Amino acid sequence: MPSFVYPFVAIVGQARLKQALVLNAVNPAIGGVLIRGEKGTAKSTAVRALADLLPDIRVVRGCPFGCDPDRPEEWCDACRDAEKQRQIDRRRIRVITLPLNATEDRVAGGIDLGQAVRSGMRCFSPGVLAMAHRGILYVDEVNLLDDHIVDVILDAAASNRNRVEREGISITHASRFILVGTMNPEEGELRPQLLDRFGLCVETASEKAPEVRTELMLRREAFDLDPAGFQLRYEKDNAVVARQILAGRDLLPQVGFPAHLRGLIAEICTENHVAGHRADLVMEQTARALAALGGRLSVTVDDIREASALALLHRKRDAAPPPPPPPPEHEPEHDPPPENEQNEEQENPEEQPPENEQHPQEAQAPSSEENTPPEQNADNEADTEPTEQNRPDSVMEQIFDVGETFKVKKFASPKDRVFRRGSGRRSRTRIAQKQGRYVKSTMNRQSGDIALDATLRAAAPHQLRRKNGNGLAVQLRPEDIREKIREKRVGNVLLFLVDASGSMGARGRMTASKGAIMSLLLDAYQKRDRIAMVSFRKDQAVVNLPPTTSIELAATLLKEMPVGGRTPLSAGLAKSYEVLRNILLREPTARPIVILITDGKSNMALTEAKPLDEAVLLAERLASDARIRFIVVDTESRGLVRFGMARKLAGAMDAQYFQIEDLKADTLINIAKESVQ
Repeated sequence: MPSFVYPFVAIVGQARLKQALVLNAVNPAIGGVLIRGEKGTAKSTAVRALADLLPDIRVVRGCPFGCDPDRPEEWCDACRDAEKQRQIDRRRIRVITLPLNATEDRVAGGIDLGQAVRSGMRCFSPGVLAMAHRGILYVDEVNLLDDHIVDVILDAAASNRNRVEREGISITHASRFILVGTMNPEEGELRPQLLDRFGLCVETASEKAPEVRTELMLRREAFDLDPAGFQLRYEKDNAVVARQILAGRDLLPQVGFPAHLRGLIAEICTENHVAGHRADLVMEQTARALAALGGRLSVTVDDIREASALALLHRKRDAAPPPPPPPPEHEPEHDPPPENEQNEEQENPEEQPPENEQHPQEAQAPSSEENTPPEQNADNEADTEPTEQNRPDSVMEQIFDVGETFKVKKFASPKDRVFRRGSGRRSRTRIAQKQGRYVKSTMNRQSGDIALDATLRAAAPHQLRRKNGNGLAVQLRPEDIREKIREKRVGNVLLFLVDASGSMGARGRMTASKGAIMSLLLDAYQKRDRIAMVSFRKDQAVVNLPPTTSIELAATLLKEMPVGGRTPLSAGLAKSYEVLRNILLREPTARPIVILITDGKSNMALTEAKPLDEAVLLAERLASDARIRFIVVDTESRGLVRFGMARKLAGAMDAQYFQIEDLKADTLINIAKESVQ
């Protein structure tokens, strides 16, 4: 049954995308294209349609690498055999789609297990890079691939060679292809080093005009009803684009590049604060392709400007802020400061009490606070109205905005010997699936993922003693079999246990806490983590955010979370235990991280015991599970009197302890990072 491809020229809109693909077809030295944008914007359709435009290629018959008979310098060992009569075939350009869960063996190639056992020879089994040679390699959701897989692909794309050095194999073969990667930026960015390796970048979006969207639906419906007739309708227009690509390829070697335009490229890259020099080279190759496609023998300024829009989209950076001016060398010691500086010192917000906080005179009389039990002082920092504050059942509430978000630093759980399932991009672990990087072998046979190199090494010393009755070059016994141990990254669960009592409203602590939580949620979404939040206030604890990756739900819940009332710390610990218990029942190998944000001044208990003693006891029991890690961030203000109850709580939980001043964007993430090292 013939397969029909949606015509390239029939794709509605997406002019930048189609232009970038055509330019790479004219000049593969550009280095491929990265497509960033929404789902359902014709990314894969355009790639397959481009392949249908390109002419058939000549290949050596039977060659697994698709060697070009006209380029002997790229022939594989088999094609270099002078005694072999090489026959020529013609075939279509291939579009090879890389599976998202592909292993390094699948991408680069590895040992042919069956051939090794039958003949005793180490034979190479080609991978995806060999199949994509002289074709198009399409990597969907490239930002979700393991970094080491992306490195292998980009190294081959840059050098046009694939090198395999492992399991006793040392082989190099040609691997020239048009690299097309797609990604949704909301699911996480590529590392800058990997991002820079893509020659061009375009952003796609759905069409907004109703008439354009209507035309798109009509065309797709017509193609589904009669693919052959639809292709015939656009055959002439498709042929025009195909001829332009062929003419551009033929003209490309003759295109000249005026010397002064290279200076223009350098200026543009400098103005956009581009790191490195790959952007300069890509712009030059793209401008040459634009000129060749337009039938011109010389590059123009317009070609440079058009090339910069494609080559700098993912490379340009904001300018670094200028350094502060140096202090004056000689400053008079006796001159008084200017009047405006005196006013600034008097109006310094750090010296003035914020609204709704204690008056400075309270800090001058610590004796009253010293004589008051901590349970009664738990919520005194957030003065609303004194008459309300003194009520034990105070219901004064405030809702604070989510603070400024930030890009979090990397943090991960330490590696252990537990085999896990799942996906993600946070913590490296041994994986109980045939995915990830092969790091070592084991005699335990569970996954069926045979480690051929280790198996052959185990069997080799016994070959002389074993009878060879089946004609195999290597006799294997069950005790010889070794399996691969693989590693990959998986996600974590982050549980925030947040004190939402009245004291958290002071000095913008709740705003900062919400900002940090939202920032970690954004990072968790990109790393395929889950995040949860439990808050405690008044006389109960509630699950504000069950384990989720939904940023929309999280934003709403965080924004509406109220603050005020007393501090039922024991209830918060008990509720967090319920959440953690459910997580660990479903996933016994999970490694949750609990971040407790509180001043520790518990003033409500679940039983008749003292609130603080009860909270310490619950904390000790909660910390008895070694799978859970804890962090305590103390929100108690610095002053003459400090009760240190959060520090005591941290000791009971065997947690890392930090003060409220550390509750800043980068610092909070460093806390989590240090806690799992």
